[in-house]
Parts: sequence; structure tokens; C-alpha cells
Amino acid sequence: MDIVLQATRRDKGARSSLTKLRNEGKLPAVIYGYNVDTIPVSIDYKDTAKAVQQYGRTAVFKIDVEGKQLNAILNEVQRCALKGTVKHVDFLSINMSEELEVEVPITPIGEAIGVKEGGVLTQPLRVLKIKVKPSDIPESIDVDISNLAMNDSISVGGIRSSVQYEILNQDEETVVTVTPPVVVNDDTAGQGDDENQDIKATEAPESES
Repeated sequence: MDIVLQATRRDKGARSSLTKLRNEGKLPAVIYGYNVDTIPVSIDYKDTAKAVQQYGRTAVFKIDVEGKQLNAILNEVQRCALKGTVKHVDFLSINMSEELEVEVPITPIGEAIGVKEGGVLTQPLRVLKIKVKPSDIPESIDVDISNLAMNDSISVGGIRSSVQYEILNQDEETVVTVTPPVVVNDDTAGQGDDENQDIKATEAPESES
């Protein structure tokens, strides 16, 4: 299904002009890459958010700039540090017949045996960089963790043969692992607190800037 986003050219302006666009429900963006010069544009915030939520960040969008349609993917998203709202996006124009390198999220599937026994599941690697044609970009890469026992892990090398894409990460990178729970010794917990208090008491106070 084609995901078409209507874009309007905009002039590169001061921060106030970008704020005005956002207040009008628009999202400042730029398009660059294959067969196009860098174009500053604005797009509808709600339409873009809805499309990304429905089809994922790895989807291929058609950006309609005044009647010219470009195939593009989201290349960068800038968010407001305080509110978490998206304030600017970069679209990379692509050639649909050529492979490209993209990052795709990893989704653990199932419940690990080690977790059922009280272990803790950690995921050091949350995205995989793959090389794939745009039409074949997956929304995510599922990794079955059901058979992971305590102290077991799954590395990139362990899933390389189970996907249809060229993975660019190193084989030794850990994707997920199950570790034993941390046991806190109540007898020593208080001693540690006292030691920390002693250290704080002997530290010189910081000067105010």
C-alpha cells in the first residue's frame, strides 16, 4: 500500500518561523538523497504521526512535493527534549531497485525459560542494521527467546541464518540474555549506607557557580 504524505516547500528561516509552522500543526522536514536536491518542506504532523504509527518507522513513504512524488524513508527524527514531541524529521529519497542499509528494531518473541525461573531478561541490542531492497524492509525482526535458560544468550551469529536479509552487525554482538536476579544481603546493606554517609561527610562542599 502506498503511503502518500503531502509536503509543501518552505524557506529556510529563523527559529520563530519553525515555531509558527508547528503551532499550525505542521512538521518541518527536509528531503534529500536519490535524484533530488535537499528540499526543505513542511508536512502535516497528525497525518505523519498516524502513518508512522500504523506502518512503522521502516516504511517507505511517497512524499508528494507540489505534484512530484519521491520514494523516501525516515532517516532521522528530532524530538523536543522536554515534551518528547517530534520537532523535525529527515526523509531520505531512495531508488526502489537498489538495496540500502537500514536499522530495523528487534522484537523478542515468547517467554524465556530462565525468566520463568526468576531470571532477568536484558536486551543489549535493540536494532539490527541490514542491507535490503526498500520493498522488502521488515517492520521488525522477531527473535524467539522461549528456549533461553538462565545465563543463556542469543548473539547476532545465532540469528543470521534465520532471516532473509544481510545483517551488517558482527556475529559476537549479544542480542538478548537471561541473567540471575541480584540478591541483596540485608546484613550488609546498612553497612554500605553508613560508609556512604561517612564519605559524604568528609567530602568538601562544591562551590556554587
